[in-house]
Amino acid sequence: MKKMIYAFTEGKGQGKELLGGKGANLAEMTSLNLPVPQGFTITTECCMNYLADEQFFENELKTEILKAVKTLEQETAKSFTASTNLLLVSVRSGAAFSMPGMMDTILNLGLNDERVQVFAKVTNLAFAYDCYRRLLQMYGDVVYGIPKDKFNQQLTAQEKKLSKTAIDFNQDEHIEVIKSYQDIYRNHHVSFPQDPIEQLFEATQAVFKSWLNPRADVYRKLNDIPDNLGTAVNIQAMVFGNSGDKSGTGVVFTRNPSTGEKQLFGEFLLNAQGEDVVAGIRTPLPIDALAEQLPEAYQAFVQYAEQLEQYYLDMQDIEFTIEQGRLFILQTRNGKRTAKAAVQIVLDLVSEGMISKEEALLRITPSLIEQLIHPVFETQALKETPILAEGLPASPGAATGTIVFTAEKAKGLANQGINVILVRQETSPEDIEGMIVSEAIVTSRGGMTSHAAVVARGMGTCCVAGCEALIVNEDLKEIQCGDITLTEGDILSVDGSSGRLYVGELPTVFEENNQSLQQLLTWADEVAHLKVRGNAETPQELAIALDFGATGIGLARTEHMFFGEERLLEMRRLILSQDDNEIETALSRLLQFQQADFYQMFKIIQDKPMVVRLLDPPMHEFLPHSPGEIKSLSQQLKRHPEEVAQHIAHLQETNPMLGHRGCRLGITQPLIYQMQVTALFNSVLQLSQEGIIIQPEIMIPLISEKAELLEIKTFLTATIDQIFETHQIDPIPYELGTMIELPRACLIADQLANEADFFSFGTNDLTQMTYGFSRDDIGKFITSYQEKHIMTSDPFQTLDQEGVGQLIKLAVKKARSIKPDLTIGVCGEVGGDPHSINFFHQIGIDYVSCSAYRIPAARLAVAQASLFNK
Repeated sequence: MKKMIYAFTEGKGQGKELLGGKGANLAEMTSLNLPVPQGFTITTECCMNYLADEQFFENELKTEILKAVKTLEQETAKSFTASTNLLLVSVRSGAAFSMPGMMDTILNLGLNDERVQVFAKVTNLAFAYDCYRRLLQMYGDVVYGIPKDKFNQQLTAQEKKLSKTAIDFNQDEHIEVIKSYQDIYRNHHVSFPQDPIEQLFEATQAVFKSWLNPRADVYRKLNDIPDNLGTAVNIQAMVFGNSGDKSGTGVVFTRNPSTGEKQLFGEFLLNAQGEDVVAGIRTPLPIDALAEQLPEAYQAFVQYAEQLEQYYLDMQDIEFTIEQGRLFILQTRNGKRTAKAAVQIVLDLVSEGMISKEEALLRITPSLIEQLIHPVFETQALKETPILAEGLPASPGAATGTIVFTAEKAKGLANQGINVILVRQETSPEDIEGMIVSEAIVTSRGGMTSHAAVVARGMGTCCVAGCEALIVNEDLKEIQCGDITLTEGDILSVDGSSGRLYVGELPTVFEENNQSLQQLLTWADEVAHLKVRGNAETPQELAIALDFGATGIGLARTEHMFFGEERLLEMRRLILSQDDNEIETALSRLLQFQQADFYQMFKIIQDKPMVVRLLDPPMHEFLPHSPGEIKSLSQQLKRHPEEVAQHIAHLQETNPMLGHRGCRLGITQPLIYQMQVTALFNSVLQLSQEGIIIQPEIMIPLISEKAELLEIKTFLTATIDQIFETHQIDPIPYELGTMIELPRACLIADQLANEADFFSFGTNDLTQMTYGFSRDDIGKFITSYQEKHIMTSDPFQTLDQEGVGQLIKLAVKKARSIKPDLTIGVCGEVGGDPHSINFFHQIGIDYVSCSAYRIPAARLAVAQASLFNK
């Protein structure tokens, strides 16, 4: 029979896939002789077996749990069921990938009405009943779904009634609160089990089930964590941080999770349990203060923290408890950190000789790089705007949005395209869906290791925590700060880097010259095989792409150059022309615009490659639709509105994305492509006179027949030759290639390769044509498809490797059989997607091209593809 349970003393080397991250680390720390409270781990496989068939628990797992409890009793010399030498345990989830707060935990398990009285005699009254109240509240929440607030309200009412706090209650008063808690259970038609074994069984099953709770499901989707991994359950002997002034609990990072600086960073509370720190209910003290409060425990912690970082070769997030002056390490894991800190930490670890450059590159995800390209508020605007309040800078970035007070409201407004700022007293795991869609998160309570802070940092979302100057009234939907009151719907600006809040909207700019990021990406470029180009249509976009490290431009869409007011008028004049004079006039003016654009872009790009795609979209995209716009255009063209409207109606197509566009337009109206090529080469010749040599790359879109390519290639070549002859110069080298965006083009790629100088895959259209999906309409059903597991991802964002990918792979193979050195790129949306990039590396693509702000992440992704496939 497969082993279901591992004691901490025997789990070393079993791995987090089986024991979960928490269980695996507890076993490793036990093997290092760290002061870890003893316990055992129920494997992730048991979780998935139970979720598939709940009888698994009754038939197989119960007996093994009882054996493990008996062993734990022997190791601790305590009893889980008897009324002497009480053993209490915690029951904690622990998935293979860290999912902070997404699943469930129960502390102080094993107490009941009788055992709490025994516990009070060996500890003290207030402490024992504090533990029992916590158990009843957690158990009710996790096992039976009773809201925690129900219990909090009952305790508050009792304290108010007696005019004293719980710490001063006598035994009868404590018992009265316990009975009121148990009444809450009865009001929900359940009862709290008095048998510790029954408690343990129900708690274990509840933790298994928490793998499927909505917030955990949302978190997995957000972080690409598979659904079939399950969670382990860790049963661990309790140690008590709430047992007096020489006791406490804390959460500490071995480096600063916001900046990466090498120093202990964290917080602790005296006379508290762990949930008090992460929930943000009490304001904790910085870890340095522990050196004064409990110096021996602090020195021991410093030693263990260094030992753990050296062992795991990464920044650690450590949970600890001190019981009557004695330190215990409850958990360690690789700490969540901001993107900025993540990059700084790997650079420092390399310089400290702990990891290699290659390992550093593999530890940073492309999504973290994207977070680094985050906005900051304009310096002048910050100087001119009064600060509303200041809290803890929990996660960097700058964001403005509409204030909301609930996750539900955040989701509703975000679905309408409204930027929202989620403001709470403190967040809880139930808020995860609202946190995901929010531009920023603000809490009035909690520290740098509170739920809001940790989750926001992991998502790269701007966050200010512990802003105590704010009085947040979630029921009235308002914030008070001094004499200022803000209500739901008001605009708030949040600076997560400084912890400051501002009323109203502040302009943002993007942070530049991140030297640590540049260093990392330089290492990435050294190992990458694939090149990264940018998609750009304007000089401004082109400059940004080059600043972000693009090796060239993989797609310059010429149609985007026609949408300025003057240009659009001439394009419309051309499309709606009635005679050759109008055509000639429009083309002449468009040529001037195009030539000026090409001149500026080529002057910036210089010796780097730039692929210019000739006009691709259907003509209707340039034409007006409303009666008012048509009337205005008719006046400009000096034609009757009804005549113009009829002409526009005549040009309408049933399905324009499958109609008269791309190379079909070039064949039926060759003067347009000839004008574009003339403008391009005129700019190239102008630059050559200035000493700047350009080798143009011209891409013909939407080819489906070899004959189409030949037709256009013939008249474009003649046009170019005529330009050289007119200027009486020797021919300048250039390339004529094609965009592969139709399934048929993939199937005849060898034929096309005979006539093309390069290929570039347009994956947006190729995906549309292969699936029969419109990328404009897929949003109407993709969510339903993903929920039903019909599709795992949007194929316009991540390449469909089984279908579209196989067409691309076939096309590459066919083309290279004709021209082994043919340059092949990808310029569709998936060119910036890390999952897709790895596939492109494997099939021999030369470069990917993406929008400017995705270039840094793509540079890392192509390096990782090289390392993965080395």
